[in-house]
Parts: sequence; structure tokens; C-alpha cells
Amino acid sequence: MSGAVLTKICGITRVEDAALAAGEGADFLGLNFWPRSKRHITVAAAGSLAQAARAAAPSVRLVGLFVDQPEDEIVAAAVALALDVVQLHGDESPAQVAALAARGLTVWKAHAVRGAGDLGLAAWPAAAHLLDAPSAGRGGSGSVFDWAHAAAAVAAGHRIVLAGGLTPDNVASAVDQVRPFAVDVASGVESAPGKKDPARVQAFLAALH
Repeated sequence: MSGAVLTKICGITRVEDAALAAGEGADFLGLNFWPRSKRHITVAAAGSLAQAARAAAPSVRLVGLFVDQPEDEIVAAAVALALDVVQLHGDESPAQVAALAARGLTVWKAHAVRGAGDLGLAAWPAAAHLLDAPSAGRGGSGSVFDWAHAAAAVAAGHRIVLAGGLTPDNVASAVDQVRPFAVDVASGVESAPGKKDPARVQAFLAALH
């Protein structure tokens, strides 16, 4: 298994979890700004999380998750928190991705994998593509999909962030099969939505290193 695969712990809602995940070596922390998410936080509240994460590990990168939110709202949050990445998890168009990129943002686009076939990733001017199982609630399914689809996207030359149902028990196998740019986990390292379990966070990161 390659040690070069990056890690993203998503749905950070507590200062102690931000410090823990960053301090344990997570490459990215996800902050969810979609109001209907179980892990939603406000931009104002996220300031203390960003500060705690960067104090624990100055190299950690912060990802803001948005679902069909206005461009100016996304840009304002990115500027206020110095976000390293904005992740779009809704029905945004390739043109909206391009518009945000033109404003200097690094954009990841999330895609629901519903079956075999071309995901049309080439149409999106995104820095990376997050692949997840379909979810009525957006912002992460917590379910595993057929990783062969993600492996095919990697083979086609796309930068893939693998999400959906990853846990400390299956992430090594996922990486071996897919060889993604990064892996993304939320519920797989939690004791409750938005509450990270330190032992599971540590186990998840240890499985990759």
C-alpha cells in the first residue's frame, strides 16, 4: 500500500477533534457549511476549529463543504477562514466550478456513483473529484459503493478522493484497490454525528501509514 495517499477527516465540529485529527497527521480536515447537515457548523464557529487545527499542525489543510450555496457566500467563507479547498457537494455545474476556480479557489467536486459507466469527470474543471455513494441527505452517504468504479476513474487519469463508508477496518483494502489521491472519512471515525472517536481516528490514520 502506498503511503502517499492523503487523508481527510470530514465533519469536524469540535475544537478537540480538530486538534486531535491534525495532530495525529490528517492531511485535510473537512468543515461542513451546509445548514441541513448533521455536522453543520457556521463560518463564525469554524474560526476556533481552524485555529486549533493549525496550532496542532501548521501544514494541515482545511476543506469547506458546500451544497448549492451562492458563489459569494462560498468565497466569503474561504477568505474568512483561509480555506485551502472548497468542496461542492450539490448540483453545481461545471461553469460554477470554473467560476470559483477563476476567483483563486481550489475546488473539489463530489459525485455520486450510481453504477458502472463514465462519470463524465472530464467535463469538470475541478482540482479533484470526490466519489461517494448516493445519499438523499447530501454531504456524505456513509455507505460503500463498488470501488472498481473509482479505480477506473484513477486509471483514466483523474485525481480521485475516495469517500463512502470507509472505516479503520477497510481503508487499507480500499487504497490497495483504488490507489486514490486521498481518502475521506466522517462517520467511520465517529461515536456520534460530528463527534470524533479518538481511538478510531488514530486507527484510521495508522491503517494508512
